[in-house]
Amino acid sequence: MVLTKWFKAFFESEKIGGFILLGCTILSLFIANSIYGPTFTHFWHTYANLSFNGIDLNYSIEHWINDGLMTIFFLLVGLEIERELYVGELHKVRHALLPIAAAIGGMLLPASIHYLINHGTATQAGFGIPMATDIAFAIGMLAILGSRIPHGLKVFLTALAIIDDLGAIMVIAIFYNTGISWLYLGSALGIFGMLLLLNRLRVHKLIFYLIPGAIMWYCMMKSGVHATISGVLLAFAIPFTKDDDTNPSYHLQHFLHKPVSFVILPIFALANTGLVLHEGWGGQMFEKNNLGIILGLMIGKPLGILLFSWMLVRAKWSSLPLKVTWKHLIGAGMLAGIGFTMSIFISNLAFRDAELIQFSKIAVLVGSLFSCVLGLIFLYFTPSGIENNDK
Repeated sequence: MVLTKWFKAFFESEKIGGFILLGCTILSLFIANSIYGPTFTHFWHTYANLSFNGIDLNYSIEHWINDGLMTIFFLLVGLEIERELYVGELHKVRHALLPIAAAIGGMLLPASIHYLINHGTATQAGFGIPMATDIAFAIGMLAILGSRIPHGLKVFLTALAIIDDLGAIMVIAIFYNTGISWLYLGSALGIFGMLLLLNRLRVHKLIFYLIPGAIMWYCMMKSGVHATISGVLLAFAIPFTKDDDTNPSYHLQHFLHKPVSFVILPIFALANTGLVLHEGWGGQMFEKNNLGIILGLMIGKPLGILLFSWMLVRAKWSSLPLKVTWKHLIGAGMLAGIGFTMSIFISNLAFRDAELIQFSKIAVLVGSLFSCVLGLIFLYFTPSGIENNDK
């Protein structure tokens, strides 16, 4: 499998971003459990009131990060999905089927495990938490193994994580809304329709998309559907051409990569992983919700990815990438259990109780840590692949 120049640049960016995320998470946990913990927590809950033309936006700093800055992250995710659909791994149906099937399995089984454990309880709504794969962390950890890993596995995991993000976005839009305001939702969708019309009219100036996109974000936030969905809608409205020199989607994606990887996601990690680990927190991990999250990430992810991939290859609808073996796929499935960014994000949406959210985030970190360590050890001792990939 030939790696394009774009993929190499993307992989390197995500690799470094993963290590920065790890550093910010450790720093945040350290500060939160030090004597500066209360001050650190209070800072993120401080309200920042912004007014513009009579519109008051009075939200906490944490809220601005999760609903504002993360919309830019979702915009980048949408642009990455768009590019994959046009010219990337998802462009060719036979190549796309394997990561699509793997991603579906890697979402359904973790959600099912959590749902079965928590069905009929107050924590049932957390089923979406273990569904997600953190692309930056997963690829960053895979990069540690360097040349021991075939290029095909890197491309497979990247495509899987991107599809996984799309699935998580759909789950957020459908299951984690707070009551719909049809006036604001209709306004947001009306703006989206207008942007699609501009796309059809071949308007390529980004300014004509970004300004209405900001208004769409405001309407979406007021609608009850999570505001970050507007970032994805905006991404799919922005024109895509196969000539990178004249491609607005590519230019915006290229522009956003470093700010998102090196600024937005680290800030998100600092704001959302400052978790106070009280005495006895380990025992709380055996509570139904936390156990569902941990088992979903550690067991549901690799099992779902392996099972759905095996069924697809068995049916001869697709094949494993060049030099990638089933053992490689198991290891990649373990690394896909690194939920982090999207899982923590969904934890904020699934529950209202602060303590429940806190322990859900700790469970995400625990499940992600075990998935990461087990995946790295498994792949380290996995021999190089063979070229006959259907066996």
